[in-house]
Amino acid sequence: MLIQGVIERYREYLPVTEKTRIISLNEGSTPLIPAYNLSAAIHPRIELWLKYEGLNPTGSFKDRGMTMAITKAVEEEYQAVMCASTGNTSASAAAFSARAGLTCVVLIPEGKIALGKLSQAMIHGAKVIQIRGNFDDALRLVRTITENHRVALVNSINPYRIEGQKTGAFEIVDDFDGHAPDFHVLPVGNAGNITAYWKGYKEYLAAGKSRNLPRMLGFQAAGAAPIVLGHPVEKPKTFATAIRIGNPASWKTAEAARDESGGVIGMVTDHQIREAYKMLASLEGVFAEPASAAGIAGLIKLSDNGYFEDMEPVRGDKLQVVAILTGHGLKDPDSAIKAAAEPMTVEADEGAVLDAMGLEVAEPATV
Repeated sequence: MLIQGVIERYREYLPVTEKTRIISLNEGSTPLIPAYNLSAAIHPRIELWLKYEGLNPTGSFKDRGMTMAITKAVEEEYQAVMCASTGNTSASAAAFSARAGLTCVVLIPEGKIALGKLSQAMIHGAKVIQIRGNFDDALRLVRTITENHRVALVNSINPYRIEGQKTGAFEIVDDFDGHAPDFHVLPVGNAGNITAYWKGYKEYLAAGKSRNLPRMLGFQAAGAAPIVLGHPVEKPKTFATAIRIGNPASWKTAEAARDESGGVIGMVTDHQIREAYKMLASLEGVFAEPASAAGIAGLIKLSDNGYFEDMEPVRGDKLQVVAILTGHGLKDPDSAIKAAAEPMTVEADEGAVLDAMGLEVAEPATV
């Protein structure tokens, strides 16, 4: 079967025509992985599924929105695009721009980008410019420049980005044969993703493709939690670089998703994120970047606080939860190395290796 990108797959729900030149890397169609071990560790009534967006072409969910943003930039005859980024957006913008033949300019906060992401933007030929400031400073500059010059802005405030990202909700409902999960869990940084998923769920319900809507559960890092705190955070801090954002561009629409769905936007500490990050890898064999684990950390926190005790599932006897893992773990290998145990060094001797394995050396069999 020929794999299609999200625009071709969901063309009728997207702002394109038959004449639109689609810029695609066959993004989307990411796996929905049952997380049996994590489910058991979190709550006996939870059935957890992992939407592994790290298997998109550039390794993150950003590809869903970027295929739409670059497609429309080409259609509107732009020659250059620009974005502010903490990493994943820059990688995606650079890749899709390269495919379309557009110039891509990326503004990043100096010294605060995971190298796995920055290397992608660089190899795809983007003009990467570091500024002495944070992500919010970079986004302000990008907005000013794109308003005053013939350059397309491709951050999530670009409405076409949201249009592309909403296809993740369509895929989940399609995979569940016309049902949305009871709960949809995800990290919140610039808040475009929670906005997009909620939009997608509502559109599929209105089209008769879904029988229900989920509760949206979003989580920010405690050091970068402006929505939870109710005010911008001037100097956001968290090791989960993808959500180190102090003034989200999609703040109001994220609150709307929370309120309309009867859900929650909460915060989790870096320690809780690290623990969830390790649990994902060690219990399920799924390697996601640290920010992805914020949703899992939040789910654990809610469960520990009794949030799910009086909830009733839409179908079956368990609460169905989908957690979005926004990026692949190889985006930030330094965090993985810091979180894991260091390798042991022993002599090149069978006994030494078995001893390191914690096994006893068996006596030779006798005849």
